[in-house]
Amino acid sequence: MTPANGAPAPATEAAPQEVESEADAFRRQVDDLVSKTDVLERRVKEVVDFYDGKKHGSGGRKGGGGGRHGAYSRGMPDLMRQFGVLLKEITSHKDAWPFLEPVDVVTLHIPDYHKIITHPMDFSTIQKKMERKDGSCYTNVREICSDVRLIFANAMKYNDDQNVIHLMAKSLLEKFEEKWLHFLPKVESEEKRQKEEESKGVAATSTSREVAIAKLAKDTDDELNQINRKLEELRKMVVHRCRKMTTDEKRKLGAGLCHLSPDDLNKALEIVAQDNPSFQTKAEEVDLDMDAQSETTLWRLKFFVREALERQANVASGKMDENAKRKREICNALAKTASKRIKKQP
Repeated sequence: MTPANGAPAPATEAAPQEVESEADAFRRQVDDLVSKTDVLERRVKEVVDFYDGKKHGSGGRKGGGGGRHGAYSRGMPDLMRQFGVLLKEITSHKDAWPFLEPVDVVTLHIPDYHKIITHPMDFSTIQKKMERKDGSCYTNVREICSDVRLIFANAMKYNDDQNVIHLMAKSLLEKFEEKWLHFLPKVESEEKRQKEEESKGVAATSTSREVAIAKLAKDTDDELNQINRKLEELRKMVVHRCRKMTTDEKRKLGAGLCHLSPDDLNKALEIVAQDNPSFQTKAEEVDLDMDAQSETTLWRLKFFVREALERQANVASGKMDENAKRKREICNALAKTASKRIKKQP
């Protein structure tokens, strides 16, 4: 408790239940921070992945977009309907009847037809493909135009230039090309419009994504700062609840500092400097007066020294285990060699 005048209350020994309750509360706060940190790690990864993707030219986007279906299927339906009217004018011509349905090779007694014509085409097949709703439908008018030309090209290829079917196909193809020339400006205009829309859409999507990622990065940075502040509050709370360090504990702390590695000793001196701005950590000789340090600094040093010494002990133990393992391997090898020599003796 803190008195009304704001001065720290004198340290008193808390009851066991009170200490346990405070420990549980502290543990819950730490668990909450760990959970938040896990979420922030995933956010940081998302931000890093986005800017890595942008750096390598993908703009942080995965696949998709553009393509045949993306470019044409949204704006072509009306144009296809207009093209369908053009097709009806061709198919209603008196010479169009040979090309309306697939070639019946059995009825016409032309068994070699599919050997000569590898890609058969007719107007009924085109019509069915135009009406399909799945991915096998036409995606733009130029595809339909290509199949119409294929119908007449097949007929002229299979039949010689004196054959009536060849002449009918040639005549209808000329009529179709004339109508196509009048229709082509509409197709080109629509294609240009769609490309412009697609370009704007991609740019807008990319910009929107980048804005979202930038906001995510800022929010993540703000939350990291909040976590750092919370950790500092918890650290101060824990240290404040610690009792006053005894003279013997200070002596042991000083002895522990002497056993630290150079790197860990520098880190320990930085802890002292945090509460003592005038403390020189880079001096050739450092005189550390334990009695002059605050309780916060002393307990922070105690926690740090304990962890550092445990870490050093684990590393040393690992090296000892490795040496012992190596010695066992050498002894085993020598024993096997000696055993082989004994067996070779007469």
